[in-house]
Amino acid sequence: MATTTSAAAHTALASVTLEVADPEAARRFYEAFGVNAYIRLRASEAHSTGFRGCTLALTVSGPATVDGFVAAAVDAGAVVLKPAAKSLWGYGGVVQAPDGMIWKIATSARKDTGPATRAIDEVVLLLGVEDVKATKQFYVGRGLTVAKSFGGKYAEFAPAQAGTVKLALYKRNALAKDLGVPADGTGSHHIVLGSTADAFTDPDGFVWEAAAPPAPTAS
Repeated sequence: MATTTSAAAHTALASVTLEVADPEAARRFYEAFGVNAYIRLRASEAHSTGFRGCTLALTVSGPATVDGFVAAAVDAGAVVLKPAAKSLWGYGGVVQAPDGMIWKIATSARKDTGPATRAIDEVVLLLGVEDVKATKQFYVGRGLTVAKSFGGKYAEFAPAQAGTVKLALYKRNALAKDLGVPADGTGSHHIVLGSTADAFTDPDGFVWEAAAPPAPTAS
């Protein structure tokens, strides 16, 4: 895919906005879940059904911390899609928020080396795409830096700064399978990405807008 060098080459992921039916209810959920510092919320005017093509993933220190986040999400109204369990790569589980967003909580550790905490090591936004290589090249053309890449299966970009959400690409069908949901879905992704540069839409329909300043934190 051809790319061009322009002002768009300074693009970086500045924010993640979830479009939800009830922003106040969603705010209460995400505060209880413990991830409100990483996302923004706004009322949705679009309709969608089924898998929205993306997920937000939390990386934490150990299994007990995974369990703590899963329990907090369920207590606040989330539904478990995959119970937390050991796997070849570590330990993790998947929940779906009341607004429909899917969250994966995982650790590479199979055993705890300390007590559970509420600390989040990393937040990754995984976009399910049809062609990882082509979409990766599209984002490289807009100035994002590839941090990890595994052929046509997965690509991860360096975050704009420490403590911000990291952007990654995964095959859509593989992502849905990993989350335990059908891959089909229609309508809006219900997620808007804040760009440090101009507004655009990527090859898979994910919308980027020029990022607005953060809204004041509710007391």
